[in-house]
Amino acid sequence: MSVELGSVNPHMPNIQRGSLTGVHLAIIMVATAMIAADRYYCQPLLAEMSRNLHLTPSMTGLVPTLTQGGIAFGLLLLVPLGDTVELRKLILCLLFALGCALAITAAATNAAMLFTGSLMIGVFASVSQLLVGLAAALAEPSRRGQVVGTVTAGLLIGVLSARTVAGLVGGAFGWRVMYWTAAVGMAGLTIVMALVLPPSRPQLAIPYPQLVRSLIALIREQRELREASVLGALAFAAMNAFWTTLIFFIAGPPYHYGATAAGMLGLAGIAGALGAPIVGRISDRRGPRLANLIALTLGLLAFVLLLVAGRHVAGLIGGILLLDLATQANLVSNQTLIYSLLPDAANRLNTIFMASYFAGGAAGAAIGSLAWQHFGWTGLCALGMAMFATALVVLARSNTSTHAMPEAQWTEN
Repeated sequence: MSVELGSVNPHMPNIQRGSLTGVHLAIIMVATAMIAADRYYCQPLLAEMSRNLHLTPSMTGLVPTLTQGGIAFGLLLLVPLGDTVELRKLILCLLFALGCALAITAAATNAAMLFTGSLMIGVFASVSQLLVGLAAALAEPSRRGQVVGTVTAGLLIGVLSARTVAGLVGGAFGWRVMYWTAAVGMAGLTIVMALVLPPSRPQLAIPYPQLVRSLIALIREQRELREASVLGALAFAAMNAFWTTLIFFIAGPPYHYGATAAGMLGLAGIAGALGAPIVGRISDRRGPRLANLIALTLGLLAFVLLLVAGRHVAGLIGGILLLDLATQANLVSNQTLIYSLLPDAANRLNTIFMASYFAGGAAGAAIGSLAWQHFGWTGLCALGMAMFATALVVLARSNTSTHAMPEAQWTEN
C-alpha cells in the first residue's frame, strides 16, 4: 500500500472514545433516519409533482435522479473533509444546508427550481455518513460494530419508512407540505445536534487535493472494492428504477391507487429488508460472495415475479418484499467485504462504495423512467432483470483466487 493511502487517519481525532451514551446513540440514530428519509420522500409523490408542475414522467424522473447523483457528489466531495476539519461545525453546516434545500424544493414553482432543490438535497444529505463515523469514533472499540450497526439500522428505517410517511402526508395534504415538514424537521435537528455533539480538533492538516488523490489510489489498487461498487450500483439502480416508476404503474389500471397507497406499499419493503440480517449471518459464516450470490438471485426473482404477477396485489407485494430484501442483503454483503480490506482506510473505502452506490441509484431512476415511458411495466421489469442478471455475471466472472480473503478468515471476523 502506498504511503499516501496510509497518511490520512480515518478515525476522528480529539474525541474521547467510550463517551457514547445511550442518549447520544439514540439521537444519532434518529438523526440518521431523518436525513436518509429526506432523500426518498419524492418517490410516492412524483405523480402529484408531475401534475402540479406540468411535467412529463421522464422529466419528473429527474427528481430522484438528481437526488441520488447529488448524494454521490456529496460523498466524494464533502465527506472526506471530516478527516481534516472540525467535524461538529461541518455536520451543523450540512444539516442547515439540507434544511434550505428541502425548503427550496417545497417552494418550487417550475422544473428548474425543483431540480435544483432535489440536487441540493442529495449533496447535503451525505452528512448521514459523517454521523455514522462520529458514532464509531465515540464508541468503545469493543462495541463499535454494534454501534455502527445500530446507526445503519436507523438509516435503513429512514429510507424505507420515507415512502410510507410521504405517501400518507402527501396524499392528505399535498407534496409541498411533506417537504415543508421535512425542512422544519432539519431546522430542529440542527438545534438538537448543536447542543449534543462534542467538538473536535483535527490533528491532521491534509490538503484537499491529497484527500481526493487517496480515493483515486484506493480505487486503482483495490480490485474487490471496484467489484463491490459495481454490484452495489447495479442492485440499487434496479431498486430505484422500480420505486421511481411504481407510482405511475399503480395510478393506472388495474389499481388506480394514489400517493397514500404507494406509501403503504413501502411497509412491504420494510418487512422485506428486515430479513437482510439473515443474509448477513451467511456473509459472516460463509463469506460475502455467497451472501451476494443469494441477494442478487433474489433480486432477479423479484422482477420475474413482478412481471408475471405484478398486476395482482399479492404478486406486487411479494415482489416488493423480495426486491428490498435482495437490495439490503446486497448492501450488507458488499460492506462486509470492503470493511475487511483496509481497516485504516475504512471511511474512504465506504465513501467510494457509497458514492458508486448512489450514482447507480441515480442512473436507475433515470433509465427506469425512460423504460416506463416507452415500454411500460414489461419494459421496467425487463430492465430490472437485466441489471440483476448483469450483476450475477460480474460476480461469476470475478477471479478471486489471488485477491479474495481466504474462507477461514471470514469465519473469524
